[in-house]
Amino acid sequence: MFLDELTPIMQEILGQPVAFLGGFASGFLKLNLNDDPVKSWLENQGADVSNQSNDDDDTNGKGPQTISID
Repeated sequence: MFLDELTPIMQEILGQPVAFLGGFASGFLKLNLNDDPVKSWLENQGADVSNQSNDDDDTNGKGPQTISID
């Protein structure tokens, strides 16, 4: 059962190993796709990085947010 859930992921990894390893390395190194030299390299490869946003930018650097639960 557990292997059935991993089969589609493994097919994607084996189908495009360079893309997977590139994404894994950029996540591991915490590279921001909007910063140079990553942005300029992606633009040279034909990617459009101008419309991408980072989830960390949503907090505007204000730190933890408070919420109220009714």
